[in-house]
Amino acid sequence: MGNFLFYLGAFALALGLLIVVHEAGHFIVARWCGVKVLRFSVGFGKPLLSRRIGKDRTELALAAFPLGGYVKMLDEREGEVDIRELPRAFNRQAVWKRFVIVLAGPVANFLLAICIYWVLFVHGVEEPRPLLGKPIAHSLAEQAGFEEGELVRSINGQAIATWQELRWELLRQALDKGDATIEVINKRQEISFRTLGLHSLNTADLEGDILRQIGFRFYRPQLPPVIGTVTPGGVAELAGLRAGDRILAIGDEPIANWSQVVSLIRDAPGRTLRLDVDRHGQTLKLSLIPADTDDRGKRIGRIGIGVRDEGVERAGLMTIVRYGPVASLGKAMSQTWETSAFSLSMLGRMIVGEISWKNLSGPVTIADYAGQSAKLGLAYYIKFLALISISLGVLNMLPIPLLDGGHLMYYIVEIIKGGPVPERVMEIGQQIGLALLVMLMAFAFYNDINRLVSG
Repeated sequence: MGNFLFYLGAFALALGLLIVVHEAGHFIVARWCGVKVLRFSVGFGKPLLSRRIGKDRTELALAAFPLGGYVKMLDEREGEVDIRELPRAFNRQAVWKRFVIVLAGPVANFLLAICIYWVLFVHGVEEPRPLLGKPIAHSLAEQAGFEEGELVRSINGQAIATWQELRWELLRQALDKGDATIEVINKRQEISFRTLGLHSLNTADLEGDILRQIGFRFYRPQLPPVIGTVTPGGVAELAGLRAGDRILAIGDEPIANWSQVVSLIRDAPGRTLRLDVDRHGQTLKLSLIPADTDDRGKRIGRIGIGVRDEGVERAGLMTIVRYGPVASLGKAMSQTWETSAFSLSMLGRMIVGEISWKNLSGPVTIADYAGQSAKLGLAYYIKFLALISISLGVLNMLPIPLLDGGHLMYYIVEIIKGGPVPERVMEIGQQIGLALLVMLMAFAFYNDINRLVSG
């Protein structure tokens, strides 16, 4: 229950912040353009909390249905307007003013992402280096000759500094059905070039983790099976395990490294395990039952132990991504642009059937990612905020009536033809837009439920 509430809280905070930023874009620009704002609402439906501010007595409201928000402006199409306030009505504004007011919402989301990335790049972000583990058997990576311990330096001439950059670039290459020429350097400092034929990947292969589909694993040093920490009151402590114990065997399987310990315990939720343990030269035989724990829909075992730090160089596995203030701004803008373009490309490929609609995520999956990133730390959580802010901006820019992009489409037509779009056309457009949005939400919820059921 505590885990559920944590994930729900992380999701609510993210959603609330992004809605406020988006609607603040509309609100601020509307005020700059002289339009009277009647209500600034986070959520839809009946207001649960409200307060009036400013000389216009604008109502700030928190409504019952939280998936969205809106800014209600003075408008003759929605009711009578006092003749003295007609110049402040939204519908009386020049088309360019209406255009920038509507555009301001998505732009605010893009600006938030740029600000987040800029702060992260200036401060410095610790990321895993693109260090390769042993390739998965019979995979593309194994066939291409990749070896354990190799460090990826570039893909098709594009420098790669982190594990995430490796994943991002290979996904882009896989979507383009091209070959990827990958430069690697091994432990002996020998440089090699290897080619991955990504055109052989099909649509199903692009779902989930692209690196695993290719056969890449992150390099993990083989640590000795020595316990470093024991959770107070946990399964391990109650069974008699102590910090400094070396695990010799679990059941009938001899233990050579910590990875075996993790794997065997994870695979035995609720089942009795027998452990042979070395403590100061004396062999002890202990029994315990790993706690049955939910991990993103999968049942795993946990006993509450951590590996002892054997002095492995963390710097060898991690790198700090940091730039100067000016370079960080350019990098932040580039990151936001590339992510936006990639999101549009993915949506376009879904529409034409090149990739599956299973890649579309709904609020349940987003809440899961929010909780996971929050657990990893503040830097990961605010990176998640930047990504979702970009997604929200891109979604609202789509030329679908009811969304900001649909209104912008009407204004572009108005500029071209020299007059507003007929009311009847707008009504039909709204019905089509509503049907499209309901269809998208249905797909998203279906995918969410599928992920929950399948784990």
